[in-house]
Formats: sequence, structure tokens, C-alpha cells
Amino acid sequence: MTGPDPSTLLADLAAGSAPFALIARDGESVEVLTGDVVDVELLADIPLIDASGAPREVLALVPYRQVRERGFVCHDDGAPLRCLVIDERVALPRAEAMAALPSSPVPLDDAGFDLADEDYADIVRRVIADEIGRGEGANFVIRRDFVAGVDVDPRVAALTWFRALLEHEKGAYWTFAVVTEGHIAVGASPEAHVSAKDGIVTMNPISGTFRHPAGGATAETLAEFLRSTKETEELFMVVDEELKMMSAVCSDGGRITGPHLKEMSRLTHTEYMLRGRSDLDPRDILRETMFAPTVTGSPMQNACTVIARHETTPRGYYSGVAALFTPNGNAEGPTHDLDAPILIRTAYLVDGRLRVPVGATLVRHSDPYGEVGETHGKAAGVLGAIGAIPRDVPVAPAAADPDAPATARRPLAEDPAIAELLASRNERLAPFWMNPQDPDGSGPFAGRTALVVDAEDRFTTMLAHQLRHLGLDTRIVHWSEASDADVDGADLVVSGPGPGDPRDDSARMSAMRHVVSRRLTNDAPLLAVCLSHQILADRLGLDLAPLAQPHQGLQKSVDVFGEPASIGFYNTFTARATDAAAPGVDIAADAETGDVYALRGPGFASVQGHLESILSRDGMRTLERLIAHAL
Repeated sequence: MTGPDPSTLLADLAAGSAPFALIARDGESVEVLTGDVVDVELLADIPLIDASGAPREVLALVPYRQVRERGFVCHDDGAPLRCLVIDERVALPRAEAMAALPSSPVPLDDAGFDLADEDYADIVRRVIADEIGRGEGANFVIRRDFVAGVDVDPRVAALTWFRALLEHEKGAYWTFAVVTEGHIAVGASPEAHVSAKDGIVTMNPISGTFRHPAGGATAETLAEFLRSTKETEELFMVVDEELKMMSAVCSDGGRITGPHLKEMSRLTHTEYMLRGRSDLDPRDILRETMFAPTVTGSPMQNACTVIARHETTPRGYYSGVAALFTPNGNAEGPTHDLDAPILIRTAYLVDGRLRVPVGATLVRHSDPYGEVGETHGKAAGVLGAIGAIPRDVPVAPAAADPDAPATARRPLAEDPAIAELLASRNERLAPFWMNPQDPDGSGPFAGRTALVVDAEDRFTTMLAHQLRHLGLDTRIVHWSEASDADVDGADLVVSGPGPGDPRDDSARMSAMRHVVSRRLTNDAPLLAVCLSHQILADRLGLDLAPLAQPHQGLQKSVDVFGEPASIGFYNTFTARATDAAAPGVDIAADAETGDVYALRGPGFASVQGHLESILSRDGMRTLERLIAHAL
């Protein structure tokens, strides 16, 4: 029995009005999905079960505005959480599908960025100075849109662009076209944000963008990129942020493998893979991992606030996900597997207007014009791949003849020098997160309880996982919900990290001061981390001051009470050692600057760095030492 004729099937889709999706994931076939569209309000409403109780397959376009489900802010454009409830699936051979898809170029009119280069550069400067420079976070992704008019039937445009991506874009995790009434999304996403299959959750943080020079990428030009401090630290920061998510949804916290290269036609990225075990409903996994730090920033909640301050228009589906929920036949546990790439490298077509959103990750040493160039390169990657770069628009050039047939050259990752550069990155990282780990309650502090107070930085989920690994029965409570009974009831309170100026009088800072003061007053064991370390230092009479240069994602080797430790720092403010400190307090500080790295005294200890970070090679050892002192 033969399958449907690709020409007839695709021609019917082009001429019809019914919704459909095309997805290429395996390099061999194109999946054609058809069904009915249902728009829902919440992730929990995604209709995975029909009226008879049978599981069904659903493809959901999840807009950025769903971050409201986690209490985060955004410009709310009302973009629907759109679900294609699949009633028929057909797999077409990739070559036959390409032969049947339209290929005539789609011309663009009135094309250009909605935000001028200089205006975007000004935003970069403000974010570095006003957000990163004031402790609001480590990195933030700010977008702008390439826009143009399209005077072609939108369904034909979608099929044409999808074919062009299949032909010209390599290395994509998903190549897709989702066509529903009034809205079209076509893209080649390089990044599998989150997937869940057979109880294994996988996340794929990608960061660092190498734009191929004229003539194509070489081992020499790529090596220069890989040696970049900015690009390396940028990747480590997003891995940290996604490990926070993994620690929230996976019982074993998540294990890192990599780094790898993601080689595409015009760009090459660096990436890691994170894997862990979870029995959560895939919709809950999706909610807890909204959204990738590679397209938002960190810490996540404050990143959303910063985006709302500096982006003047809503994001729509940019930085959301396309989530495919597929029944897995399990009688117990989750009934569906999840495959959810990030909605980046995607073109949207609504009411005859094309929109290609692109963003750059802004860090403490970003160059404004370098970030402008990155947005040009990303826009060129999409527009060039769909064959739609207008001749009169100054978009950054792609590699020479990027659409020429691929040669049989060896992947750059297999070059010995490149492989060595990639492998050398892991020498700096915490072995705890690179080895299998599953807390069994038998650690050195078994039988004791810990309460972690979250000050709006989900590093607390990683901390909690490490505390459990050390044997502590641990739970996390948000600062706004931490009652005195909670604070008094635990054997150990870990007052956690968070963004912002520790000298502020906000409700959050006041609450964290109360937690620290109450434990000290009651002579109850306390460990204070980062922001809370600064609050404790202030309580003990030390000065607080902003750093000359923020230490966001910075690895330092410091002396912690007689033992050297390699630790990751994410701070903009610091405590400074003075003679006014309370008696009986031991201070570990930089001999030249007076920056305080750790404190300890009767029943308490604190640390400025993040011992839970992948940058803290000696994190677990130092954490155990400080907890032992506090207890």
C-alpha cells in the first residue's frame, strides 16, 4: 500500500483553508499534521485527553505571555496558546516533499528593522549600566524585529519558506511551518528547549553565536571565537540558569554533557546537554521551564521585568516554544512524551506583514555595536535561508555561496584543536553537575531539616538539590510566604540569593533582612548566600558598596577560611571588611580590595559566591564546610 501523493497533498494544503503543520525532525521525512485548532488560556488546559478519556496528540504554540502563569510580568498582547489537536499524521519522504513544494521566491516590500541600529545600541548601553550594573541580573536578551510586507498568498509563502529552509538550512533541531487562521509561523529552530521521553527530561542550552565569515567557517576562525571570554561565560551562565529549571523538575537534579558545536549554514553555536529523571506531567515540566534563558536572561523572573522595561512591544510567540505532546502508551505515569523547541529563527506572517524577531544576549562586557551586529547576523540567517533578503537592505553578509551543495568536509568539532578547546572548558566546571547524582538521604547531615528561602533567584533549586545530596531534608519557600513558624522550625535556614541592591527598602529586601535577623537573634543555624550574605554583612556592621565592575558569571579562586576554593560569582554589590565588624566574626576577604567572600560566627556562615553554580568547581566541598560550621 502506498502513501498519499505528496504533490496532491501539499497542493490541497496550499489551496485549502484547514489548519496544518509541517515538521522535519529526523532528516529523512516531513511530518504533515492536520486537525482542529483550539485556543486555551493555561498550559494545564492543553487538551491531551479527549471526551472518552483517550490520549490524543497535540501541537501547541506557546506564546511568551504564558510567563504570567509563573507570576512574571510581560507586555500582554493576548497571543493565544494555540493547540492543533491532531487527527491525522502523514510522513512524506523528505526529497519527495521538497519536489512538491513551491519554490518561486517570495518578494518583500518596505523591509527593515523596526528599531534603528543606534537605538538598539543605546538600549544595550542602558541595560548594561542600569540593570546589570545595579545588580538586577547576570544577562538579559533584548530583541528587535525585522519586518517587511508580503504580497503573496500566505499559505503559499509558508510552504515556499519551509521548502527553502529544508534545502538551505542545516543543523536545525526542528524545521517547521504551522499554518492556522490568521497566523503563520515558519522556522528552523536550532534549540531543543525541553523534551521528556520515557521519564528522561532533556534540555539543550545553546549560547554563543559565531557568524561565518566570507568563504565559510574554518578551524582557525572558529578557534578565535571559542577563546572569547564573553562567549564562554555567556554559555556557562545559561547552563546555570537551565540547571535551576532541571533541579526543579528532576529528582536527580540534572547532569551536564558537552560542550558541543551546533553547526548551521550561516552560524555556529556552542551548546551543552542536560538530562535528568522526572515523573511530572509534561505540561508541568513545560510550565516550570518557561522560558529558556538563552532568549530571556537570568535570573528568570527579573529578566522578564527587564524585558518589559526595555522592549516597547509584545513578543508574540518569540522565545516561546512549539510543544508537541505525543501519546506514549504508558499505563502509569505521564501519558505523553514532550518535544518542545524554542521559537527562534522563525518568521511570522500576519495580515500581510512578515516579522522576524531576533535578540542578543547582553552581559557585563557586551559591546553595543557587536550586539547590533549579532541581531543582523541572526536576521540574515533566517532571511537568507528562506531566500528573502531584499537587495536594498543592509543585512550582515552570510558565508560566501552558503547555498552551494555541501562538501564532504569533516565537521569542525572533529578538528583536534577545536575538540581540545571545547573539552578544556569543562576543566573549570563543578564535577558535581557532570557526574551522575541522585540524593539518597545518606549524606553527612542526614536526619536534619533545611529551609531555603527564595529571594527570586532559582539558584535555590540547585542549592536544595545539593542540600539533599548532603542528607538534609529540604524544602524551598518563597520570601513572601516564609512565616516565622517556617523560619523557626528548620534545623538549618539557607537564606538565598536574589537580584537587586541589598540597601533597598523593598518588601523583598525587608523580608530577607527579617529572616537573617530572626535566625541570629534566636541563635539558630543560618547559611546566607550572595544577596543574603550581603544582608548578613550589613547586620554585622560591615559596609556595602557596588563593585567597580559587576562579577556576573565570574569564576574566582579565593581563600575560604584557610582553604582555596574555585567559586562562581554573580554579584554587583559586595561587603567590605572594616574594623567595625561585630566581635567574634571571622572574615574571609580579598587582601587588596577588602571584598568579603565569606563570613562565619557562632551558629552562622555565609558566602558571596554561588556554591551551587557550575562555575564552583569546589562548591560542594565549601558548602559542606560552611554548613558543618553553622550546625
